[in-house]
Amino acid sequence: MAMPMKRVFTKRRRAAIKKALFGSELSRSPLAKVAIYVLLVSISFFYLYPMIYMVSNSLKSQADIINPVVNWIPTQWYFGNYRRAFGVLNYFPSLGSGLLITLLPALIQTAVTSVIGYGFAKYDFKFKKAWFVLVLMTFVIPAQVYMIPRYVMFFEFGLLESPLAIILPVLVGQGVNSAIFILIFYQFFRMIPVSINEAAEIDGAGPYYIFFRIAVPLAVPAFITSFLFSLVWYWNETYIASLFLGAGYPNLQLRLANFVSEYTAIYASEELTLINEGVRLAATLLIILPMLIVYFSIQRWFVEGVERTGVTGE
Repeated sequence: MAMPMKRVFTKRRRAAIKKALFGSELSRSPLAKVAIYVLLVSISFFYLYPMIYMVSNSLKSQADIINPVVNWIPTQWYFGNYRRAFGVLNYFPSLGSGLLITLLPALIQTAVTSVIGYGFAKYDFKFKKAWFVLVLMTFVIPAQVYMIPRYVMFFEFGLLESPLAIILPVLVGQGVNSAIFILIFYQFFRMIPVSINEAAEIDGAGPYYIFFRIAVPLAVPAFITSFLFSLVWYWNETYIASLFLGAGYPNLQLRLANFVSEYTAIYASEELTLINEGVRLAATLLIILPMLIVYFSIQRWFVEGVERTGVTGE
């Protein structure tokens, strides 16, 4: 009797240890949770390390930067790098110019692509699939392929070095990565049950009423997501800005590209003012700052939009 009881006790103890380590289900086991947390912390580290590095070094004086003993925490907070970068970038005038060619195109692009996506999702017309493929091809084909013809066209119409060179393509659905946003709205509007549109039509609602009063409120998450990505992509776009705007319409991105030469020209008469890593990182953070503010301001509305909207397809 002693041996069977001992075996039963040993078996139960092993089962208890196994349950404590692995849980009743793999997804709930402590080891799985530890692995998930380790993975999340590792991913967060790779994302946060560049930001922490930039903030730390931008607040270092030139002596702290060349001092091998000073690593993450400077001996004293030095804001001279930001003061110099602020002046070289001509920050607020350049920020105003940058917002005109980023915020306005992002708003227009979100509105235009929503209409195009709604049309593809809810209406049938001739050569619909062929047109949709052509729209997606505008994303597959590299922008550099058609930038030269577009540059020649804008030159003939006198649109170079003008915000219209950035805004006009957006009005016809040819903005930066517009095809992606059309696809987002197309997929989102397809999830709206057809019965909702049919019920609205029976009640006498027209197509414009259905779009603005039914489809748009349901697609709030898609609007916020498209606007956020569009704003970031226009903000980071330097190729189109340098090609169409040039030096005649400077913004923060173009000033950052020429930051070293402009800094050297301004402070050439002073001694020991060679540009250092701290000044460059300060300038980079000043340009990232508006996008961080926009992101943290919009993400709350994005989460609320997802929570309030629950639409199932048919």
